[in-house]
Amino acid sequence: MARLKEKYLKEIQPRLMKESNYRSVMEVPRVSKVVVNIGVGEATQNPKMLEAAVNDLTQITGRKPVVTRAKKAISNFKLRQGMPIGCSVTLRRDAMWEFLDRLINVAIPRIRDFRGVSPKSFDGRGNYNLGLKEQLIFPEIDYDKVEKIRGMNITISTTAGTDTEARRLLDELGMPFRK
Repeated sequence: MARLKEKYLKEIQPRLMKESNYRSVMEVPRVSKVVVNIGVGEATQNPKMLEAAVNDLTQITGRKPVVTRAKKAISNFKLRQGMPIGCSVTLRRDAMWEFLDRLINVAIPRIRDFRGVSPKSFDGRGNYNLGLKEQLIFPEIDYDKVEKIRGMNITISTTAGTDTEARRLLDELGMPFRK
């Protein structure tokens, strides 16, 4: 079992249940999925860029990403409907817990000039979005093989109904929020 999942089940879940007066274990907020997304706008001119992004995301998550395609044609961006412009991976269960553990304990502390993640990135329904500027913070990525530094978006979906419940859950899991 993943280390973070074990911590959640043995320590965090009972503590949240007691403090928030939930009647059932199923009411306690939990992380339901994590979506990691890389947008590659340059893929319209150079398809190799998309391959590099897919390889990076495969190394980071351990899963093969789904290539996302343009929904609309935008002539100013030389973009036609159906062109590949990014890739994403949805993680659930044990893979999700392993990724969250590596993100919180290994990758985020490696960010240069890090002062904490923004506490304002909740969407109003208990989900959290985190934007990263470079993929190099993950130890799986070999610095010498990187052609271009690209950012990514990480969405952490929770079963919490409000942002305060989700913030409390992520605090307990160890997410380093800015004070």
